[in-house]
Amino acid sequence: MELLVYSAAWCRDCREAKRFLAAHSIPYTDIDIDSTPGAAAEVLAHTGKHAIPQFVLDGRWIQPYRPGHGFLHDEMSALFNV
Repeated sequence: MELLVYSAAWCRDCREAKRFLAAHSIPYTDIDIDSTPGAAAEVLAHTGKHAIPQFVLDGRWIQPYRPGHGFLHDEMSALFNV
């Protein structure tokens, strides 16, 4: 399993997503959209919006939160079987 996480330090939902991954010992590669050239454009190209965090699990783009509701713990738990 390869998991990329597009995020930014200032993003509250990104921090929550990373806490979830750490709590379940799920390895990932973090891609900071502020310090990685082209990362923000890649998010926009794949999702049609500037929305982070974004998970890319084995090439599949997944938005692990819902605006106004926060991180989707139940859905992500099911996705990762934790």
